[in-house]
Amino acid sequence: MTETLFAPPDEPFAPAVSTQRVLHVINGEHYSGAERVQDLLAQELPQFGYDVTFACVKPDRFPEVRMSRTTQLYRTPMRSRFDWQCGRKLAELIRQEDYALVHAHTPRSLLAGAIAARLADVPLVYHVHSPTGKDSTRWLQNVVNAKLEHWLLRRASRLITVSPSLQELMISQGFAPQKISYVPNGVPGVEEFSRTRPTGQWTLGMAALFRPRKGIEVLLEALDLLRADGHDVRLRAIGPFETHGYQCEVMGIAEKLGITGLITWTGFVSDIHAELRKVDLFVLPSLFGEGLPMVVLEALAAGVPVVASAVEGIPSAVRQGVDGLLVEPGNATGLAAAIGEIVRDDSPFDYESLCRHARSQHSANFSASAMAGSVAQVYREILG
Repeated sequence: MTETLFAPPDEPFAPAVSTQRVLHVINGEHYSGAERVQDLLAQELPQFGYDVTFACVKPDRFPEVRMSRTTQLYRTPMRSRFDWQCGRKLAELIRQEDYALVHAHTPRSLLAGAIAARLADVPLVYHVHSPTGKDSTRWLQNVVNAKLEHWLLRRASRLITVSPSLQELMISQGFAPQKISYVPNGVPGVEEFSRTRPTGQWTLGMAALFRPRKGIEVLLEALDLLRADGHDVRLRAIGPFETHGYQCEVMGIAEKLGITGLITWTGFVSDIHAELRKVDLFVLPSLFGEGLPMVVLEALAAGVPVVASAVEGIPSAVRQGVDGLLVEPGNATGLAAAIGEIVRDDSPFDYESLCRHARSQHSANFSASAMAGSVAQVYREILG
């Protein structure tokens, strides 16, 4: 009897009527921006003729919290980031299940996906969600991942970048422009929620997988400056911390600033839309390493004005003075000033107008269906 190489799917699988099947090779240890894209593509691509299956190489949080419950998912753990055997096993899966294409999403999943695609002789697509060389504050890991990514992408049929800045980055690294497709991230629309300018306390919201590059320390300092300037603001911090050690570090900063009582830490949430109903202004003080943050698009969809750092792909979504404000990264004084411009009583900005423009920006440019349609077009160009 042939040994079973893969754990059975998590959920009963009923394939939708479509023409071709594609295998998405993903990490899965978190459920943040890139994982949200993967989850949404699995839900939206069938309407364009493509059924998605997941191969999860770090099957931790994603398999348990994903929304695409009827999408087939195989747990295919890699023993290390250089586990070549995982790619061989995936190649067998591709041949057995007749997948037309492999779509990888991270340097780790790219290693397994690239090996599998080559051995099974199917095209490889790679989704560039953020600049790999700026993924974390661990410079050696960034360098290794960036070099590995660049080497493996030599055989990729197409690169998908989520922002113009990433498109330019990949071209600057020597990839041919015709090999790169810009597909902006997208999120579903939400039921319109009537927002009016707060008359008392303002609730600022930040949603993230909290890690050093997200800049929560800058926001905490800005919150302290706003309080000292007489603004009645508090912070709702939505999401988990990447590590317990970093959580302790951030909590210590809040305690030192004396603002612990002004912050609500929610931890991981599955319903971001419910959380966004509780905030009046969304803030993302990222320092670096962003592609096109899903949380910014979700804030726009919910009609929440955004104050964010002008790094990488964020300016392609937030229009200065129209649906939010852009600030210099790492500058707490500048961040506090921008937030103060909106929350102060004599603000030059009409709050309701910012909210309306946020919703229209999302519906016009960043819907989940449009994202999936553009990815499907990439598949069609490759598969003919």
